[in-house]
Order: sequence, then C-alpha cells, then structure tokens
Amino acid sequence: MSHAEDNAGTRRDFLYFATAGAGAVATGAAVWPLINQMNPSADVQALSSIFVDVSAVEVGTQLTVKWLGKPVFIRRRTPEEIEAARATALSDLPDAKGENANKPDADAADQNRTLDEAGEWLVMMGVCTHLGCVPLGDGSGDFGGWFCPCHGSHYDTAGRIRKGPAPRNLPVPVAAFENETTIKLG
Repeated sequence: MSHAEDNAGTRRDFLYFATAGAGAVATGAAVWPLINQMNPSADVQALSSIFVDVSAVEVGTQLTVKWLGKPVFIRRRTPEEIEAARATALSDLPDAKGENANKPDADAADQNRTLDEAGEWLVMMGVCTHLGCVPLGDGSGDFGGWFCPCHGSHYDTAGRIRKGPAPRNLPVPVAAFENETTIKLG
C-alpha cells in the first residue's frame, strides 16, 4: 500500500467539508438580510417608549398623547369619578376581564386598571374596541366616562364598556410613573 492511497480518503473528506462549510457561510450571508429586514426599524423602536410630563394635568382633566400611532388617554380623576368606578360590581360589566398590560391576570376592577393605589391616575388606549373610533371624554357617556360617537358605545369612569356594541374595555397599556410628574408608556 502506497502513501498516496492512505491519504486519498482524508483529502477527499477535507474537500467535502470545506465545500459544505463555504456553502453554509454563503447561504447564511444570503439569508441574513431577509431575516433582518423583519426587525422593527429604528424609528419604530424609538417610539416604543415615550415619557409624558403630567405636571400640568389638573384633577378632573385628561391629556391625550400619541403612542405607537394611537391615542392614549391619561386622566387625573376626581374623587367622585373614583368612587363611581369602585362602586360598580364586576357582575354589572359586559366585560369583566382586565385588558391590563401592567397586571395581565387581573380582572376589570377599578383598582386593577389605575396607575396608582389611590386610583387618581388612569391610563388607557383611546381607541374604541368596536371599530377603532376615538371616544369622546369628559363625561360624555351615560356612565360619566367616554362615549364613542361612531356607534354609541358608552364607557364608565374606569374605561370599562357599559353599553353599546363594543365587546371589550378600553385596554390599559404598559405604563408606570418614572417620578412624580412623568409617566413612561411602553
């Protein structure tokens, strides 16, 4: 047996492995841009979190901001609004589920929807859950909360559906106080 015959198999194996490795690298280089283009763009990532100054929001008023292309209602509720929302039994609600990104397993009780323990701050997406219209605030509805002029949905002072075609409560987005006057959305 000659020396060339001993190495013939290993040389062939090396060529197979080298070709397969080069093919894998070329495939990865071709596929990566297709996968990477599915990631959110920089402008979308920049909007994923915003800071909202709420120092000028008086009790009984509301601030509407745009976040991720949708309106968000930030309401500083009066003691009467808090009392009305907390006096409502869950059995009186068409949708007793939470829809709260901060407390995903919680029900729709007022205490589970507010940003603070006292219930003064309420943050909700300002899009009707029926067909996506923007509800009117400042006690426009039959229950002292919001009213959707498109199809007549009425929300209470906690943003929970009480009457009309909307199937769900106004969702509560991820939100938290960064300090006494700033709320971070997202």
